[in-house]
Amino acid sequence: MTDQSNNREDDKKGGKIKDKFSSKSPMGKRPFNYYWIYAIIAVLLISTQLVDFDPPTKEINLNRFEKMVADGDVDKLMIYNTKWAEVTLKKEALEKEDYKELRTNNNFLTGNPSNGPHFRFNIGPSEAFADRLKFYEETYKFENYDYDEIRDWSTTLGWIIPIGVMILIWIFIMRRMGAGGGPGGQIFNIGKSRATLFDRDTSVKVTFDDVAGLEGAKEEVQEIVDFLKNPSRYTQLGAHIPKGALLVGPPGTGKTLLAKAVAGEAQVPFFSLSGSDFVEMFVGVGASRVRDLFKQAKEKSPSIIFIDEIDAIGRARGKSPAQGANDERENTLNQLLTEMDGFGTNSGVIILGATNRADILDRALLRPGRFDRQIHVDMPDLLERKEIFQVHLKPIKLNDTVEIDFLAKQTPGFSGADIANICNEAALIAARKNKKQVDKQDFLDAVDRIIAGLEKKSKIITPAEKKVIAYHEAGHATASWLLEHASPLIKVTIVPRGKSLGAAWYLPEERQITTPDQMLDEMCAALGGRAAEEIIFNKISTGALSDLEKVTKQAHAMVSVYGLNDKIGNISYYDSTGQSEYSFNKPYSERTAQVIDEEVSKYIESAYDRAKKILSENKDKLVSLANLLLEKEVIFKEDLEKIFGARPFEKPSENGADPTVTNGKDQEKEGASEVVKGEASASTQEDPATETT
Repeated sequence: MTDQSNNREDDKKGGKIKDKFSSKSPMGKRPFNYYWIYAIIAVLLISTQLVDFDPPTKEINLNRFEKMVADGDVDKLMIYNTKWAEVTLKKEALEKEDYKELRTNNNFLTGNPSNGPHFRFNIGPSEAFADRLKFYEETYKFENYDYDEIRDWSTTLGWIIPIGVMILIWIFIMRRMGAGGGPGGQIFNIGKSRATLFDRDTSVKVTFDDVAGLEGAKEEVQEIVDFLKNPSRYTQLGAHIPKGALLVGPPGTGKTLLAKAVAGEAQVPFFSLSGSDFVEMFVGVGASRVRDLFKQAKEKSPSIIFIDEIDAIGRARGKSPAQGANDERENTLNQLLTEMDGFGTNSGVIILGATNRADILDRALLRPGRFDRQIHVDMPDLLERKEIFQVHLKPIKLNDTVEIDFLAKQTPGFSGADIANICNEAALIAARKNKKQVDKQDFLDAVDRIIAGLEKKSKIITPAEKKVIAYHEAGHATASWLLEHASPLIKVTIVPRGKSLGAAWYLPEERQITTPDQMLDEMCAALGGRAAEEIIFNKISTGALSDLEKVTKQAHAMVSVYGLNDKIGNISYYDSTGQSEYSFNKPYSERTAQVIDEEVSKYIESAYDRAKKILSENKDKLVSLANLLLEKEVIFKEDLEKIFGARPFEKPSENGADPTVTNGKDQEKEGASEVVKGEASASTQEDPATETT
């Protein structure tokens, strides 16, 4: 139990709950550091050796002592360790002029001068001094002397202090190395698990109510939680709970959020850590941490272990680009496989994993008995985006102009993390403008800010460059307006944003499959900017970099991924396992590679010729649109309708996705025409200075 929970229990007995950091305790008060005690002890030991606390006695020689004895002034003589002696004078002798210094030097250390001893001297050789004492007895009748042994603390401390200092230093180093964290910590605990434990005493406020959308994924995860709460409901039918579930999906879709909800809902110990927590420079540490993690989980069973970014240790064995360079990672994976489903029993321990690279995981890790389920957490569709907006808009003060349905339609391809970022950016923009509430325009500005970057109105652009940018963006807008399968336009701007000098915003259709006609129209619209430059100025510029990159990927996907080319045929060279990224050999011959390059070039050049033809036939409207852009700098869909008329291919659900669209996985993968964040980057006029680097 943590310190805070202990404090709460103690305070509850008193009838009220107090916080450790309440107002009764001075804010910022630092706890007492016990190392100060060690420092004080060391200072005292050293000072006892360096400082003499005995009352000061004056050093004399043996001749003066003999004169004192001869004059009868000595009251007592004490000989210590047969090395030195202390002389105490008689009271009447203190009145003599010879001992005046004893009266004048009276202070708090010496005290009353009548108290001895008053002088000290070195006796020299002990045998010779014994003969002198006999002479004093016979001659001066001096018999008042004695011997004593005194421990020499300077000699003792001479070897005690160094040993003590070494012991203190050793204790200090051991505590630092055995500490729970900080630099230099955990030297002796390096093989211990770094998992964070969440249980009944650790409050996790995230629940399934905070996870919007992801209904299918939530159902499967809730089933695991329900089994831990009501196991008899399943065991009476002979069912066994899955030993592990793997959350798979793109970044930002809510995999870790689902795990947090499990920690908040399940009334069992929940161990959370990252895959990289097993990685260490020392041999055998990763496997040791895996063993310690499962040992703790078994002791607290039933329990749940959540490993985020499990691909850090779960990468397929023997597929590393440098073979044998990281055997430690493979040893860690082998130990994890053994713990998850080996000879040992792990009853009551459930494993949750999360990754966005399931294709590179080892097949042994994914087999039933280890990760029985793969829960796909996909990008949210229209209805799910609406639910996510409802969650993130709760703490924001909204204006009546904000409509959640409109915001959901304006953000196709956005993940849950992107939507949360939009809501936060909209609130920041409204606060920057000193508004009391966040309105619709703030959200639109936030979408533009996230997609294309911050406006740079102060960027210096020559009139000639600005004219080229205007015709480039007008070419995109004209081609997309006149093509049936191109994404509908929202707005066009020539105001610099981020690295771009101009941009066009589109609202892509949320579809699950794509036809060749749709891909060819998208390629034609993307090349409309360069085509407009050639038609108007009879020369082209470097501003079409992102357009060329997009159409090249699309053409390659049509030929080598989706099998949409007649010459190549129904063949796909796409590797869904991700293992080909470590191979230097292509899965096709040089002749086939040449055919692929030729067909890709044909697709791109035919799309470019088609774009030039469309813009040439509508050159007057292109010029009008470019002039309007130069005048307003930002134009919208309504401005295009005034110049071109109503779009002939308008669909009823053009301004948003069809609400009846079901949740499905987008088939357009790597190399395909990606539908991301309003397609702003598809028609972005890049900064030439940036392109050439």
